[in-house]
Amino acid sequence: MAGLKDRVVVCGGGGFIGGHLVGDLLRKGHTQIRSVDIKPFSEWYQHFPEVENVRLDLQGKEACHKALDGARVVYDLAADMGGLGFIQNNRCLCMLSVLINTHLCMAAHDIGVERYFYSSSACVYNADKQRDPNFSALKEADAYPAQAEDGYGWEKLFSERMCRHYREDFGLPTRVARFHNVYGPFGTWDGGREKAPAAICRKVIDAKLSGKHSIEIWGDGHQTRSFMYITDCLKGIQDILWSDILEPINLGSSELVTINRLVDLVEDIAQVKLRRTYNLTAPKGVNGRNSDNTLIKKLLGWEPSTKLRDGLETTYRWIYDQMTSRGK
Repeated sequence: MAGLKDRVVVCGGGGFIGGHLVGDLLRKGHTQIRSVDIKPFSEWYQHFPEVENVRLDLQGKEACHKALDGARVVYDLAADMGGLGFIQNNRCLCMLSVLINTHLCMAAHDIGVERYFYSSSACVYNADKQRDPNFSALKEADAYPAQAEDGYGWEKLFSERMCRHYREDFGLPTRVARFHNVYGPFGTWDGGREKAPAAICRKVIDAKLSGKHSIEIWGDGHQTRSFMYITDCLKGIQDILWSDILEPINLGSSELVTINRLVDLVEDIAQVKLRRTYNLTAPKGVNGRNSDNTLIKKLLGWEPSTKLRDGLETTYRWIYDQMTSRGK
């Protein structure tokens, strides 16, 4: 395991998970943290002046070598992505993220990093196994035969293979986690890249503040998902990174809910009841997706400790403060 004075690089450090990861590393006592992102510093979700913050476009090979210079540990969280609406309407942009992981793998191998963590996604799973909202949870083997989500899912599946072959052919010590819907404060909640928990929180808050007391739900509301709170995700990342698990493994909650139930929970937090309309032409994704945590519980003893209701309340309060402070 890397020491507290070893160089640690968080790629995508200006993003939601990356920002939380940088903060977690600081709390653990790491003193040589480099946070890298393409966005202007003013757009980073969390910005820590005590770390080395660098703006680079990691699609380029030279930028990746510069980002990883001297690194012992690399967290590859960088990607052009967002919520369902974004990934369904920007498939090419999502696919171009393949340049990031390819060039980061090349740089990590050249530099000789001790550990390389890649954040994959549940979007790699075979779509045929996600047509029924009451389906069995997705096991790691369900990614094959391959029928990933178009664009974003295929890029993630390809990059998983890139990590595997860099490990097998060149000895790069890669570890891969398949994230299932991570949420929490200090993330995107408007603008088109937000995911379902943040979007629902925003819509409920807007309905309450405006007095309109109505909400539009994408799809019929019966589609099912699971949502993992950010602190559980951070612990899972470290557990997987320093494990001997070589194949991609699920990192998510198995607490399955419908989108209608997600709205119920946020309404309860807001102490409001809204009239619901359903936009059946909006992107709704697969009918059912949930994480089978059998393997990670067996190998690492990991499972989320944050109940959805509790994590949503913290997220709701943060988004509420953001919206009211901006005069919305």
